[in-house]
Amino acid sequence: MLPVAADREFIVPAPLLRRILLCLAIAAPAMVFRVLGLAPHPVLDLVIFGAAVVAASFMLAWAAEAAQKDISGALAIAILALIAVLPEYAVDLYYAFRSGSDPAYAQFAAANMTGSNRLLLGFGWPLVVVVALIVARRAASARGATGTGLPRALQLPKSSRLDIGVLAIVAVLAFAIPLMQTIAMWFGLVLILIFIAYLWRASKVPDSGEDEFVGMAAHIVELPERRRRILVVSMFVVSAAIILASAEPFAEALVESGSALGIDSYFLVQWLAPLASEAPEFIIAVLFALRGMGTAAIGTLIASKINQWTLLVGSLPIAHYFGGGGGLDLALDPRQVEEFVLTASQTVMGVAIIIALRFHRWSALALVALFAVQFVVTDTSGRYVLSAVHLGIAAVLFWVHRRDILPALAAPFRRSLPEPADDDREPQLVR
Repeated sequence: MLPVAADREFIVPAPLLRRILLCLAIAAPAMVFRVLGLAPHPVLDLVIFGAAVVAASFMLAWAAEAAQKDISGALAIAILALIAVLPEYAVDLYYAFRSGSDPAYAQFAAANMTGSNRLLLGFGWPLVVVVALIVARRAASARGATGTGLPRALQLPKSSRLDIGVLAIVAVLAFAIPLMQTIAMWFGLVLILIFIAYLWRASKVPDSGEDEFVGMAAHIVELPERRRRILVVSMFVVSAAIILASAEPFAEALVESGSALGIDSYFLVQWLAPLASEAPEFIIAVLFALRGMGTAAIGTLIASKINQWTLLVGSLPIAHYFGGGGGLDLALDPRQVEEFVLTASQTVMGVAIIIALRFHRWSALALVALFAVQFVVTDTSGRYVLSAVHLGIAAVLFWVHRRDILPALAAPFRRSLPEPADDDREPQLVR
């Protein structure tokens, strides 16, 4: 038995241990199903493997957040965002891989990507901003502030211009996909190269100060360095193994459950799968916001948006090819073209909202409202009209903030980035 009383290095905090064991217990039935090859019913499979993906996603997110202790600066945010969306990558790349031998699965690859992308911006971004502002306004009220003295917007640090600039570039490039009506292999490789360049540039951003940790990640970083790193790596390996083992049956169960329940399989793939895979990331971002770390929370979600438009989209034709696809391109049908136009236009509007480094509460509410409208608009003309609304709002915002466009677009190409000033640090709120 380990001498836990004599050597505290071997102690794992009880709250963390309980959460890890709970996650493993939730994932255990899926692993049993997988090993024994059981698939009793599509709906039951969906619940079992979906629960395993969510449980493993929580462990993955805790470990990814704690890993920032050993990786500082904007690179940590970028890597955290990358790791946090691993469940989405696993499911989406499976659909793309399967589409190489069964063309019917190509629509699901596009559906999962566009759904998660719009969910992140249309629900995740506003959720974080609204929570951060509620917390800030309560704190200001407790200090006696009233009326115009209450915070109305979240101020982003100047270092966010790197992320905003990269996202602006890929948002414009994204329109090439519906224009070509395919995700070409060469275009996918360009997107992956942009992601690699983004990581390299993020590694050059100066650290803005000591990281703060919340929830289970806070327990992990309190451990001695060696023990912390072993635990983080172990959580990465175990959670990734669960996700990868569950991805295929979960993805198949989504498609088959649609038929069993009389629900459009495309709808389940587009919204239920992303909701399950994004939930841990949303919860962690909200925890950041509740601690008054709104800019760190929104920064993580912005980085996730870049990951989705570059590495994820760029990997789809590669997975399609290795799955047996006859050509080097992943072709899109008319419905998928519409979805990409709608997703790209929403991204442009998102860039226009934050390009001035301010995220107002009314902008957050507008994002949620327009996100909700798409569930009512279900025809081709409606999707294109909604896309036009996105672009119209973006055009107005770009005109209002026209002086901020060039600094944002130039940020990814600057040789050096300035040291963070005091006004770049948490928390940043505009009254």
